[in-house]
Amino acid sequence: MMAHIGWRLVGGVLGVVVALVVGAEAASVTTNILVGVITNKDGPHLKIYFPAIAACNSVSSVAVADDSGTSFDRARNALAEKFGDLKTFRDPSAMLKEFRPNLVVVALPAHLAPNRIREALNAECHVLAEKPACVRPEDFVPLVALAEQKKLNLMLALPQRLAPSTVRAKEIIDAAWLGKPYGVVFHHVKDQARLTRSSYQKSWYADRDLAGGGHLIWLGIHKLDRVFFLLNDRVESVTAFTNNVGEQPIKIEDSEAVAFRFRSGMLGTFHGGYYVEGGSMQAGTTIWGSKGWMKMDDYRGPDGSTTLFRWYSTHEDAPRGVQTERLEEANQYFLLMQAAVDATRGAMAPPLTGGECLHVLKVIFGAYQSAEIGKATAIRD
Repeated sequence: MMAHIGWRLVGGVLGVVVALVVGAEAASVTTNILVGVITNKDGPHLKIYFPAIAACNSVSSVAVADDSGTSFDRARNALAEKFGDLKTFRDPSAMLKEFRPNLVVVALPAHLAPNRIREALNAECHVLAEKPACVRPEDFVPLVALAEQKKLNLMLALPQRLAPSTVRAKEIIDAAWLGKPYGVVFHHVKDQARLTRSSYQKSWYADRDLAGGGHLIWLGIHKLDRVFFLLNDRVESVTAFTNNVGEQPIKIEDSEAVAFRFRSGMLGTFHGGYYVEGGSMQAGTTIWGSKGWMKMDDYRGPDGSTTLFRWYSTHEDAPRGVQTERLEEANQYFLLMQAAVDATRGAMAPPLTGGECLHVLKVIFGAYQSAEIGKATAIRD
């Protein structure tokens, strides 16, 4: 017997997300905040960040610092209607000193991010940084320590923990309906087409020295963080293989296979890469436990996006049979930005901590080390 749970449940899940990241108004400490953006001509995801900031409640003004000035027109187009005359700076240090933002979004190539994050933290700003925000974990460790010392939020842009499907899965796992987690298998693949473009091949994304790595650290990081968050577990040891299977002229991996041993004793595997046609995405996560299982399948293609969520439990309080839910996904970056704003205001806890960000970075760089030396790498926090 298969139970189909429809839009009533979907609305409930979205309601949880909204309550977490938008409905924190009643607990407000600060009514409105100032948001600063530090970027440059190669800044990632600006077409996401500027509209996300514009969609946020409780932001009174925005400033953008870009030494090239190339992002100013894009920022004005997205932000001017809501915030009026946009404040722009060629010098990020001047922006921090004169505008004095409460929250700083750092959207820079990975190798340039650590110094700007440190500067923002020293200016007493909370920080939301585009991942991976470093090219080696040693550069991120002191940033986490500095944020903790100053009691500031340091967050990487890992929004999937706020997705409705993640919220729903977390509800089921935290209710112990799957019992003790035994194992997890997950994957994420996107388009090979980007790697064939000359502009991409010449960009910082295609150079490990500038980006930290390839598919695993740019896209796989989202899936790793999601699984670690869902299972409330950390990795003890990691083993990996990486390769450039498409043989494009790039200095990063386009394919990876990673195995994990968690501190709880659970085992897991992840497979990722740039494989499919342009614009497509396939992803999935399966978790098995002592009292059931859960399977999430995501697909995005020419015909749109779908998410199929299925689970089964023998827990006495769980519904009987295989449960099937189709979850309407929300814009995760919009949710993350609002959550970062509300955390800055003191209205809610941050959506993720610097320590959680550091752990997923250590696991990824541990995977790269394992692939190079040909044996497992221990992960030490």
